Amino acid sequence: MNNLQTRTVAELVTENIKAAHVFKKYGIDFCCGGGVTIDKACEKANVNVAELERDLLDLDKIVDRASNYNSWKLDFLTDHIINVHHTYVAENIPLLLQYSQRVLHVHGHHYTELKEIHELLTTVAGELSAHMKKEELILFPFVKKLVKAESEGTPVPETHFGPVDNPIKMMEAEHEEAGDLLRAIAKLSNNYTPPPGACNTYRAFYAKLDEFEQDLHQHIHLENNILFPKTLKLEKELRNR
Repeated sequence: MNNLQTRTVAELVTENIKAAHVFKKYGIDFCCGGGVTIDKACEKANVNVAELERDLLDLDKIVDRASNYNSWKLDFLTDHIINVHHTYVAENIPLLLQYSQRVLHVHGHHYTELKEIHELLTTVAGELSAHMKKEELILFPFVKKLVKAESEGTPVPETHFGPVDNPIKMMEAEHEEAGDLLRAIAKLSNNYTPPPGACNTYRAFYAKLDEFEQDLHQHIHLENNILFPKTLKLEKELRNR
C-alpha cells in the first residue's frame, strides 16, 4: 500500500476487501465513487488523510483466500454475485417492504420521513429487480461466453448489443441510481438510527436497511471495480488476437 494518497479507493478495496470497512467508517464511497484517489476522496468527505492512512496500514496484510475476489475467474465471479448478492436482494426486499409498510402504518403520522423512505425503497426494489434480470439473462451469460472463447481459442461471440461496453455502461448507471436512492434513505433515517423508544419492528427495519446497503456496496464493488474492467479487457484481448 505504498503511496496511498495517489492510489484509488477502488484499487485498495480490490486488493484487500477489508479496506471497505475503513472507507465505510469514514463515509467514503468505495463502489460507485471508488475511482478517485485517496486524497480526493478525503477532501470530498472532509476526512483527515493521515487518520485514514493509519487505519488502512493497520489492516491485516494477509487477504483471506475466500475474499480474494480479484484472483477469481470471471465466470466463477458471476456465479458468486448471483448466488450471494442477487439471492440476498431477492430474499430481503420483500422483508424490507413488509417492515416499511408496517412501520409507516403505525408511526408514519409522527415520523413523516417514513413515507418518503417507503417510496424510495419501493423504487429501489423495482429497479434492482429489473437490473438483476438484465445481468442474469444478458450480461453474465456473455461474460461466460468470453471465458469459454478464451479457453477454446474461438472468436468473440456475436451479440445484439454490440461491444460489451454498452451493457456495462448501462449497469454502471443503474448502480449509481441505486446508490443515490440508498444514500437518500440513509440521510432520511439519520444513518439508520431509530428514534428513542422505537419498537422492535422499527429497530429491525433500520438494522436491515443498514445491512442491505452494506451488501449493495459490496455487490456493486465486485461488478464496477473487478468484473466489468476485467470483462472489457478480456473482450479487447480476444478481438485483437
